[in-house]
Amino acid sequence: MADELPEISMAGEQLFKEEVFTDREVGTIQRLSEVDGDGQLVDGGKVVFVGQTQLMTRAGPLPLTFEIEAANLAEAAAGFGAGANRAMEDTVKRLEEMRREQAQSIIVPDAGGLPGGGIPGGGQIKMP
Repeated sequence: MADELPEISMAGEQLFKEEVFTDREVGTIQRLSEVDGDGQLVDGGKVVFVGQTQLMTRAGPLPLTFEIEAANLAEAAAGFGAGANRAMEDTVKRLEEMRREQAQSIIVPDAGGLPGGGIPGGGQIKMP
């Protein structure tokens, strides 16, 4: 089984410094700034903002993570709500798709057989 595990490695040429900002109520924003191999910020390097929050469901909290298009932290904070709403809508759609797929894959026993609904010879289950 150990032969089947993928090799895990980090892309040393694509490193980012992570800073986390929060309002302590709704969620967090990560600012990921491109760094060189020594951990120094790359002048003019890429900066990515990632929002994180939770959607409360009957089954408990569902984490949402989404990228925010922004040039700076203030823009990222302003765009947080719209990004969270998109992530929530996408997650709900995916959950509905998964629910439909599961409903379609239910195994149904053969309706024929003995009077009174008994299982026919051998009790074999057939796919619909």
